[in-house]
Amino acid sequence: MNHHDLEEGTELHLDFTKLKKVAACEEDIIPAIAQDHETGEVLIVGYANKLALETAQKQRMATFWSTSRNELWIKGKTSGDYLEIIEIRVNCEQNSILYRVVPKGKGACHTKDSEGKARSGCYYRRISDAGELLFG
Repeated sequence: MNHHDLEEGTELHLDFTKLKKVAACEEDIIPAIAQDHETGEVLIVGYANKLALETAQKQRMATFWSTSRNELWIKGKTSGDYLEIIEIRVNCEQNSILYRVVPKGKGACHTKDSEGKARSGCYYRRISDAGELLFG
């Protein structure tokens, strides 16, 4: 399956091997969620290591550790669609963080809608009761 069909299609192809792939990066990481401070919308779920968290605190921009590229990823550094951090929260077990952000670009997702505009977040489809993916 190509990326376009995966990202724009209506067939469900969940990657249940994702955490195995994440573990294979051999970096000490935790889940990092970016949430729109105003609307509460979950924009992105990624991972952060100590460097990503420290960079996020200094730069005030949502920062992740790319497990596929095995490198620091400051969201929006290349696209301009960065996420300004309002606050960083930690869960009760201290094994995940939540970036409360204000989007400062055209959208938070790397995919584009039918008009070529970046989507506000990565969760732009829903799963129907029949197991199909529906936009909106």
